[in-house]
Amino acid sequence: MRNSMELSFTSISENESFARVTIAAFVAQLDPTMEELTEIKTVVSEAVTNAIIHGYNNDDSQRILMTCSIDENKVELTIEDHGIGIDNIDEAIQPLYTSKPELERSGMGFTIMDNFMDNVEIESKLGEGTKICLIKYFNKSKTLCN
Repeated sequence: MRNSMELSFTSISENESFARVTIAAFVAQLDPTMEELTEIKTVVSEAVTNAIIHGYNNDDSQRILMTCSIDENKVELTIEDHGIGIDNIDEAIQPLYTSKPELERSGMGFTIMDNFMDNVEIESKLGEGTKICLIKYFNKSKTLCN
């Protein structure tokens, strides 16, 4: 079974929770564990927040695109902005690195994504934006009670 969805929303912080709920509702068809659900919602929060704060510098007139597809137990999730882009991806993915220390950001967004997902790819071009491609395999073998 292959199923997919696409969502475009304004780059305002209130839409971070909207994106979380949307992805949770979409992957619910896989009957995820609470841990799996929490992990994918957390990853969406991190990626959307990065797009708003770093990609768009809190410019609320921009849009974020989230796409997701499910094939068997594999979820492919993409979050994309058309913001300023990332100058140095190798530096940006380092734990505790933040380009906005004045905002007291933790610098753990990409580390969290990497820990919670099975694969993370980041594509970015200065002045064109960033696309984060994430893959997670959900456990389909659940124990049934007798």
